[in-house]
Amino acid sequence: MTGREVPRQELAAVCDVSVDTVRYYQTRGLLQAPLREGRHAWYGVEHADRIREVRELQRKGFTLAAIKRVLDGELGRADVDLAAAIHAARGDGEREDLLTLDEFARRSGVPASLIQAVEREGIKLGRTVEGIERYTTADIDMVRAALRLLEFGLPVGELLSLARDANDAMVHLANRAVEMFDEHVRKPIADTAASDDAAAAQLVDAFDSLLPAVTNLVANHFRRVLLAEAEDRLR
Repeated sequence: MTGREVPRQELAAVCDVSVDTVRYYQTRGLLQAPLREGRHAWYGVEHADRIREVRELQRKGFTLAAIKRVLDGELGRADVDLAAAIHAARGDGEREDLLTLDEFARRSGVPASLIQAVEREGIKLGRTVEGIERYTTADIDMVRAALRLLEFGLPVGELLSLARDANDAMVHLANRAVEMFDEHVRKPIADTAASDDAAAAQLVDAFDSLLPAVTNLVANHFRRVLLAEAEDRLR
């Protein structure tokens, strides 16, 4: 893009995004206001650079709300690298792997109405991308497992109630775990590291070590408790 100012449609084409995306970034405060001449809006190199920066941060796993904090200077380099590690751990696909609800339902074999019923219970399966709900191929096995439970005759209503209770408990547990990481790992590293690069490396290393330890602990404990309860019921 040259130094000349261009209309929104040309800016979108140069940055390989839709006009709606440019407009959405503006409504979220991610893009500087354009130059106005009457009813016309004009965009320059700084707008193209900002869009590319937003897209790069999205690829690293940042939500748009977090991206705004980065752009506003509220989050530093170490947090950017930590977000990239979280993004990688989630296994999020690139843009071309994102599916609409109907595509996700067709590929998973689970009715869209059932997916929506689960989400109405507060169990979010998809993720919001530029204001639109999308799903990833990584979630297909999870919803197929849910369908398998129904095939054994478990009632939909009771399963949804159980899923809601489990989700509430897991959200509470996850919030506590994140608070502990923030207070006892992230903040001390940020305060004592010799540089931003050193802090980023230490944070990512700590996250990569703690995530499997915590998730294995929770999963194994639940399995042990579940089997103990099942055994007690059969006595």
